[in-house]
Amino acid sequence: MEPLSLHFLHEATGARFMDVGGREAVAGYGDGEGEYRAAREAVALHDASYREILRITGEDRASFLHGMVTQEVKNLPVGSAAYAAMVNAKGAMVADARILKREADILLDLEPGTGAKVRDFLEKYLISEDAELHDATGEQALLRLLGPRTADVLSAALGAPHAPLAQHATRTASLAGQPVCLVGSTAVEPHGVDVWVPRAGLEPVWRALTEAGAAHGLKPLGFETLELLRVEAGVPRYGKDMVDTTIPLEANLASAISYNKGCYIGQEVIARATFRGHMNRKLTGLLLGDADVAPGTELRRGEKKVGWLTSVVRSPAKGQRVALGYVHRDSLDAGTELTLAEGPATAKVAPLPFTS
Repeated sequence: MEPLSLHFLHEATGARFMDVGGREAVAGYGDGEGEYRAAREAVALHDASYREILRITGEDRASFLHGMVTQEVKNLPVGSAAYAAMVNAKGAMVADARILKREADILLDLEPGTGAKVRDFLEKYLISEDAELHDATGEQALLRLLGPRTADVLSAALGAPHAPLAQHATRTASLAGQPVCLVGSTAVEPHGVDVWVPRAGLEPVWRALTEAGAAHGLKPLGFETLELLRVEAGVPRYGKDMVDTTIPLEANLASAISYNKGCYIGQEVIARATFRGHMNRKLTGLLLGDADVAPGTELRRGEKKVGWLTSVVRSPAKGQRVALGYVHRDSLDAGTELTLAEGPATAKVAPLPFTS
């Protein structure tokens, strides 16, 4: 397990650690309820430096990546970010990525444990293009701010007013003497901002944000509480809710797909599925009451298997256990009651996000 760069700082605060995709992450700081409340009502800071970063250089980097992902890249303005999926020729997912297009290169923000897989996938199709792939995980890292006081904390840390950023909007700045890129990350929490930091500058930036957040109720946020927030927001995670048999449209990733960009690997399958107007199954929300069941549990309607659970949490917003899961299109209507495995416990189909 690859340790966190800031392991010593987290350990000093009583952090508990876990493995995520072969990389170390903070599971929690001993007060999950306080972490959750800070993210909902004040501000929370998450060390996301366990994520992997791939860098693409060369004159053809944009055109090459454009043909490899579901999202627009060639016409993405320099300094902009976007979310994309990578799919194989059958339209099934290889991974997902957030793309950050910079003046001299393109960065891919990837789930931990997927960096080598993505690099192998891209290199397979890299033939004559002037493009090179580099593992930049040791060079770049991410910190994530969530909560309604995020802008206040960034204003204090930057020493200048910080206006909220929309999803994928970017802004460069200097923070604690480090060049950072601020990227709107509002899918999980509507005020979220990811701070891209040179890995060598992680400690001063973490300390500066912590100090600036002291007056605003900032708490450090562990991975387990981040997962709770993610599920409540209805956001799928690759490796958990999406795997190498998932078609992006099944996972509600329409926003990751450009329908005007032309050809890319797997484009024909995605286009056919879009033209058909429906998928046989879709990711949806499920209300579980007090049922204590694990991801992978089958969902049945009568004697027929109609789906399965992927992520399960106890939701403060709903006051019960909730889940993300795939359900056959004939059973997707909100309020449809399904049996969990052999029963007698049941699940009720619910719209996403759970917080709406």
